Amino acid sequence: MIPISILDLVRVREGSDARAVLDNSRDLAGHAEQWGYRRFWVAEHHNMPGIASAATSLVIQHIAAGTRSIRVGAGGIMLPNHAPIVIAEQFGTLAALFPGRIDLGLGRAPGTDQITVRALRRYAASADSFPQDVLELQALLAPAGPDQRVQAVPNAAGDVPVWILGSSSFGAQLAAELGLPYAFASHFAPDALETALQIYRARFKPSEQLAAPHAMVGVNIIAAESDAEAKRLATTQQMSFADLHRGARGLSKPPIDDIDSYWSPAEKMQASRMLACSIVGSSETVRSGLDHFLRRTGADELMIVSDIFDHAARLRSYRIIAEAAREKGLGQAA
Repeated sequence: MIPISILDLVRVREGSDARAVLDNSRDLAGHAEQWGYRRFWVAEHHNMPGIASAATSLVIQHIAAGTRSIRVGAGGIMLPNHAPIVIAEQFGTLAALFPGRIDLGLGRAPGTDQITVRALRRYAASADSFPQDVLELQALLAPAGPDQRVQAVPNAAGDVPVWILGSSSFGAQLAAELGLPYAFASHFAPDALETALQIYRARFKPSEQLAAPHAMVGVNIIAAESDAEAKRLATTQQMSFADLHRGARGLSKPPIDDIDSYWSPAEKMQASRMLACSIVGSSETVRSGLDHFLRRTGADELMIVSDIFDHAARLRSYRIIAEAAREKGLGQAA
């Protein structure tokens, strides 16, 4: 069966606050493990008032503590922002608290703007050392040798699988070279999807962690009882992408009836391109969309984003998705 997983953006909504959305994420993860989702990931973003997952390791701990079996992890940690030993220590601690349940996805982008990069005491060229930093981190996550002078304590002892994240051919090449699973961010950057997957599969070299390529592909799915209601719920995400085009970093907005009254033609074109990998509609529409998307990508796993303003509607969306996926032979038993 092809697993389905969740990437939660931990969106701060208008009229809400960080504590409420963090608790909502934990609640969603609890439902998700009952519905058969394999993983629940959160991502590192900084200086964004509408996203509450900047302290990614702490958010993972909060979610893992409220669940029992679902894998919880980072999708991802933006490694150029950190010394590898710090991430090894954080995820070694998470592995000690929640053995067999922690994932570590690594990205090369800063997850913020250049002003904030400087505030993080990093510099733009940090991304250039990403491959070397990944190797250093892998060594620190592995069981320590008898003469190893620098160790991550607690040590993950090989219990934290490493993933490479990407939205271009760079990450695909690195994941293939290192023999690591690869997650492509087609939920917001779909342009290089087919090229990256082809490179990853063609160049993959087996490793101790992974014998054959495993490609997880991001997809936006907004599900509701009807196509019309799903399209209305999707306007929250569409407004967020229009705001991104404007350089605005606001809170998540409630859905509206007429998205064309919100964005300009240029914003619509840009947002539509970034959201090209989206399925919006009823259960029947979701089933059909999943068929098409899997035929197109041959994905080994789907990472689903359902960016909806209201928490109850978001729970309903993920439940409908899980039910539709099971009917297509996707997912896993709870």
